[in-house]
Amino acid sequence: MLKTLMSQIKEYKRASILTPVFMILEVVVDTLMPLVMASLIDGGVEVGNIGHIIRMGLIMACLAGAGLATGVLGGKYGALASTGFARNLRIAMYTNIQTFSFSNIDKFSTAGLITRLTTDVTNLQNAYQMLLRMCTRAPMNLICAMSMAFFINARIASIYLAAVIFLAVFLSFMMRRATKYFREVFKKYDDLNASVQENVSAIRVVKAYVREDYETSKFQKACNNLYLLFVRAEKLVVLNMPVMNFTVYACILGISWVGAKMIVGGSLTTGELMSLLTYCMNILMSLMMLSMIFVMMTMSMASGERVSEVINEKADLSDPENPVMEIPDGSILFDHVSFRYKASTGEPVLKDINLSIRSGETIGILGGTGSAKTSLVNLISRLYDVSEGSVKVGGIDVREYHMETLRNQVAVVLQKNVLFSGTVLENLRWGNKDATLEECREACRLAQADEFIEKMPDGYDTYIEQGGTNVSGGQKQRLCIARALLKKPKILILDDSTSAVDTATDARIRKGFARFIPETTKLIIAQRISSIQNCDRIIVMDNGRVDGFGTHEELLASNQIYREVYESQTQGGGDFDESKLERR
Repeated sequence: MLKTLMSQIKEYKRASILTPVFMILEVVVDTLMPLVMASLIDGGVEVGNIGHIIRMGLIMACLAGAGLATGVLGGKYGALASTGFARNLRIAMYTNIQTFSFSNIDKFSTAGLITRLTTDVTNLQNAYQMLLRMCTRAPMNLICAMSMAFFINARIASIYLAAVIFLAVFLSFMMRRATKYFREVFKKYDDLNASVQENVSAIRVVKAYVREDYETSKFQKACNNLYLLFVRAEKLVVLNMPVMNFTVYACILGISWVGAKMIVGGSLTTGELMSLLTYCMNILMSLMMLSMIFVMMTMSMASGERVSEVINEKADLSDPENPVMEIPDGSILFDHVSFRYKASTGEPVLKDINLSIRSGETIGILGGTGSAKTSLVNLISRLYDVSEGSVKVGGIDVREYHMETLRNQVAVVLQKNVLFSGTVLENLRWGNKDATLEECREACRLAQADEFIEKMPDGYDTYIEQGGTNVSGGQKQRLCIARALLKKPKILILDDSTSAVDTATDARIRKGFARFIPETTKLIIAQRISSIQNCDRIIVMDNGRVDGFGTHEELLASNQIYREVYESQTQGGGDFDESKLERR
C-alpha cells in the first residue's frame, strides 16, 4: 500500500523534502528561544543589566522572524505537496478505471468508486500534509526540548520522561481500538453515496410512485449507521484531549513544586525554571500533535487501502503483444463458445454457441429476458472474454486485435442509452470527434433523427441536459444510433435500441440501413417480430443456447418458440415471455 501511495508523489518530491526541512529549522528556532529568554532573565532582569536585556531582546526578535519565515515556507510547501499528491491519486485512479473491463467494474460499486475518489483521497491529502509538517515537527521538537531540559536539569526533566511514557501507552491503546471502527466507517460511506446516487438518478420514478418518505427513511438509516460508527470511534478519540490536559497540568505542578524547592536551595535559577516550563509546554504540545497524527493516520490507513486497491487493480482484458491493427471485414464466427461472468460460477451464461455470420448480413436476435442475448453480442466487441471456444471477427480471434481497433469497428447501441451534457453536435461527435456537420446530418437522416433536431430551438447546437432529460426516449435512441453510425463501423449492434420508437420510424431506420450501409454487418436484438422478420437470418436464443437460426420463413416452419411469438404478436396478444410461459 505505502509503495503504491508514495509512487504518486512524482513531481512534488521537492516540495515534500523542503517541507520537513523548514519544519526542522522552525523547531531549532523554537528550541533556542527559551535559552535566550533564560539568559535575559538571569543576566539582565535580575542584575539590572539593560545592555544585556537589549541584546537578548534583539536576538529573540530575530529568532521570532526566522521562526515565522520557516513556518510560512513549511506551510506553503506542505500545502503544495499534499494537494499535488491528492491530484495524482485521483488521476491515477480515474485513469486506471478507464482501462477496466466490465468484469473489473463489477467488483466496485459506482458509489464506492466515488467515495474513494473524494472522501478517501481527501483523508490521505490531510494525512500527508500532517505527515510532512507535524510528523516532522513534533518528534523533532520533542527530542530537542527533552535534550535541552536534561541539559538544564536532569532531575526535573525526568518528570517529562514519565509523562511521555504514560501518553505513549495511552495513544497506542487508543489507536488500536479506533482503527477497526474507522475501517468500517468508509464502507458505510459507500452505502450513503449509493443511496444518494440511486435517489437522484431515479428521482422521476421516486416522485411518480410517491416514494419520497421511503427514500428519506432509507437515507436516514444509512446516515444513522454512519453516525453510530463515528460515535464509537470518537468516544475513544475524544479521550485524547482530557488525558493530554491532565498530563500537561500534572507536569506543570510537578515542575513548579520541585523547581521552587531547588530555587530556594540554590541549585536552580529563576531563568532556568522558566526555560524548563517552556520546554514542558513544547514537549507536551509535541505529544498532543503526535496524538492528532495517530488519529489522522488511523483514519487514513483505511482510506489508503481502498485507494491502493483501485490503483493496483489490473484490467482483466489486455492487448496481445503484437496486436492486429486492421479488421478485414464484418464477418463473425462463434466457435463452440461458452461464457461465465465469473470463473467460479457453475452454470455458464452461454453454452456451446456455434454461429457463422457473413459480412454485410442483417441478423435479428430474439429471446426472452435472461436468454443471454446481450451477453452474446458483448463478446463480439470483447467487453468480456469467452470462457471456452473463440469469437472471430473478420476471420481473426477478437483476442488478437488491438482493443481500440476492434471497438472502433464494432459500434453498439444499447437499449438504455446515455447522452452526455452538451450540444446535440457534441454528443454525435462521440462517434467520430472529427465528423463534419454534413456527416452528422447524414447520420441523423439515416437514424431518422434529423426531423426532430431541425425542430429544436437551436438545431444541432441545442443543449442536451445531463442524462438527456430534455429529449424523449425515442429521440434519445435515434441520437445514439446516429452517434454509432458516425463511427462507420464494420459491425453495428442494436441492443433493443428501437424499443421506444414507433413501428413506422423503426421500419424507416431499417430501410435506411439496408440502402446506405449494405456492407456493414448489422445485429438487431428486438422483442418485436416486425423489427427483425425482414432480416437475412434470425437467431432465437433460449436459456443461453441457440434454439434456432434461419430466415423468418424457415423459423416459422421449424422453430416452436419463434412461431409462438409470431402468432401471439400478429394476433394481438402477449409478448415473448408471456407466450413462453403459456407454452410451459
